[in-house]
Amino acid sequence: MAQSFQTLLPSWRAVLRVSLQVVTALFLLSVAWVLVYRWVPPPATWLMLDRRAHPPVGLGYTGIRPDPRYVGYRFCTLDELAPSIPLAVVASEDQRFLVHHGFDYTNLWRAAQYNWHRADGKPVRGGSTISQQVAKNVFLWQGRSYVRKAAEAYFTVLIELLWSKRRIMEMYLSVAEMGDCTFGAEAASQRYFHKPARALSAPEAALLAGVLPNPLRFRAGQPGPQARAKQLRVLRTMRALGGASYIATLLNN
Repeated sequence: MAQSFQTLLPSWRAVLRVSLQVVTALFLLSVAWVLVYRWVPPPATWLMLDRRAHPPVGLGYTGIRPDPRYVGYRFCTLDELAPSIPLAVVASEDQRFLVHHGFDYTNLWRAAQYNWHRADGKPVRGGSTISQQVAKNVFLWQGRSYVRKAAEAYFTVLIELLWSKRRIMEMYLSVAEMGDCTFGAEAASQRYFHKPARALSAPEAALLAGVLPNPLRFRAGQPGPQARAKQLRVLRTMRALGGASYIATLLNN
């Protein structure tokens, strides 16, 4: 009886073989997914679908669209955007974007130190690079967990290996949330400034980049004192980086 019962149980070799097959299949699927988006714009992201279905709820959120909730999104190449836009997001979000390989360990350490010593009530400071934000926005669900962070790191490595910096920036500027149901620089430019993104001025680009950390609380269309102060800081950083010449290699890649 015991022997017949044991024969019904899979051997550890069979379990290992099936596990390796599953892991290999998931790896190949993820690589294929990333490779497809190297040339093909994503039709939507998980966050776009979530915003389409449910309005966000949070203290101080502004500009929440009423029903019916249509998502504004149009994928753009860098040739379709004003050069000041990628410069502004580099100045605001990730000043080492052109030189790191997906992770800015110095910035991560600074963010960890700040969060460890921050006073109660102060917001948590993130240390994510633009590449990490693209991995999260394009391939993953929203939320906070160790599993999602591990998946974010994995997809960050993949896109840094399989995409150019230009493609990463194009993806970021097309899918980043810039207001409720407003994704990407083109949709934000049309909503807040009533003109195409290729026509944005440097101050307008700095204003868009300045609200990116929290686009549901700060609106580029109706900026308050905090948004204006961030805009000025971004403009100063843009000039300190050397202006459009700083990202010339990105634009000409």
